[in-house]
Amino acid sequence: MPGRGSISAGSALAAAAVLAACAGDAGGQDREEAFAPEYMGIETRLMDGDLVNFRVAMRGARDGDDVTDYARCAAARYALIRGFGFARHIRTNVAEEGGIWRADAVYTISPALPRGLRTIDAEVTVADCEERGIPTV
Repeated sequence: MPGRGSISAGSALAAAAVLAACAGDAGGQDREEAFAPEYMGIETRLMDGDLVNFRVAMRGARDGDDVTDYARCAAARYALIRGFGFARHIRTNVAEEGGIWRADAVYTISPALPRGLRTIDAEVTVADCEERGIPTV
């Protein structure tokens, strides 16, 4: 039985885990501060009726989610430009080569909330993109 003021092995391990988690959080904050993407443009193609293809490219993405967000922002702004309030994600293909991330995404745009699980409210999404510094069309 440990004496007064001593720490059991289990308590020491728990304390070490808490310290490691805190250090990990600080490292994540540094990575977030270092995130400095270069958005390299949006290409938009109307495919058929309400079906639209967005091709975007960026450098400095942390992963595929960053370039996917860029495409989503483009789709939201495009929907608003065309007088629609909503978009529904169909598919996105992501690739990285030589430090340049590319997304090839397809969305439908519509005036009313479309069926499906992967819908976006264009106004809310554009506001979020602007707040996060992600350019739109």
